[in-house]
Amino acid sequence: MARTSSGSPVTSKTSGRRPPLTRGRKAAADKRASLASVNGREEPLVVFFDDIRLVRDLLGDYDANLAVLEDRLGIQAVVNGNVVSLRGPEHSRETAKSVLEQLYGRLAQGEMIGVGEVVGAIRHARTPEPVVEANQRDAKVPAAQQIRTRKRLITARTPSQSTYLSALQAHDLVFATGPAGTGKTYLAVAFAASCLESGKCDRLILSRPAVEAGERLGFLPGDMREKVDPYLRPLYDALYDVLAPERVERGLATGMIEIAPLAFMRGRTLSHAMIILDEAQNCTPMQIKMFLTRLGEGSKMIVTGDPTQVDLPTGKDSGLLEAIGILEGIDDIAHMAFTGRDVVRRELVGKIVDAYEVAPKRGEHHG
Repeated sequence: MARTSSGSPVTSKTSGRRPPLTRGRKAAADKRASLASVNGREEPLVVFFDDIRLVRDLLGDYDANLAVLEDRLGIQAVVNGNVVSLRGPEHSRETAKSVLEQLYGRLAQGEMIGVGEVVGAIRHARTPEPVVEANQRDAKVPAAQQIRTRKRLITARTPSQSTYLSALQAHDLVFATGPAGTGKTYLAVAFAASCLESGKCDRLILSRPAVEAGERLGFLPGDMREKVDPYLRPLYDALYDVLAPERVERGLATGMIEIAPLAFMRGRTLSHAMIILDEAQNCTPMQIKMFLTRLGEGSKMIVTGDPTQVDLPTGKDSGLLEAIGILEGIDDIAHMAFTGRDVVRRELVGKIVDAYEVAPKRGEHHG
């Protein structure tokens, strides 16, 4: 376990096992130049760790993880073996300490830690207020939630993602809306795969509307599966990322895992299954209603989509937001609304989303 104290300053040098960092930590040091003069005489907050091997993974290659922590929180970190001393504003030091201890604990559980996990832990530590739109208006943001499959352990990177995972546990129907890169579909697939492996459901059914995203694909050769597979490829990608390839192939062969276009859902009753509808913004109101009424006994359903990226032909309206509005207030239904600040794909994607949101409206459609 990590132990903390605020004793004498640690004045030793960084471990020699890595060459000096030439980018991240230098940039962070420049950003903290004014901070150094203010906090130079303060006693550092010292964090002790028991396992030096885990500390190496905690710091990252060339101390990249530590550089992110310094840059985001405006603190200075000095490493001496299994001791990290933190200088800077008191609140920032406490936040850095909390983040380091959380990440160390996740490493001890066998999870891999990278820059994305560090940024996610900082987001959790710095967001005490709720950011969810759901039935429980007074719900508090939970600690970073996790999903475990036999292949990997997935940890939420934002408070909204944690609330999303909590909603999936607690409700039988969950809508997730928001921009690209917020983890709506990936976390839904990971959660469903975990339920399948743990025996909480018998089948996993993933669906998407087969709608062209502005292109004209024309005639596609092959059988029915080969024709619709290009539309469903993102679901396959997520599935192979959270489950072993042989497990996916066996599931597809036996029918325990089914990936099919929305049109194939009509007339069915889906019982004892985890059901995911992705890209639901490309469903008409009647298609959404048809899909939602497939929900059978012992099943959970997750509906994801980005209302700002509708690819339906002119004259056809999206039914996603309409369905959310109609069903609002019904018990056992929740709506998780992600925003641009929840983008985890990479920071540039978040900036792109923000730019489109604040761009002047000139009448053109941003798809």
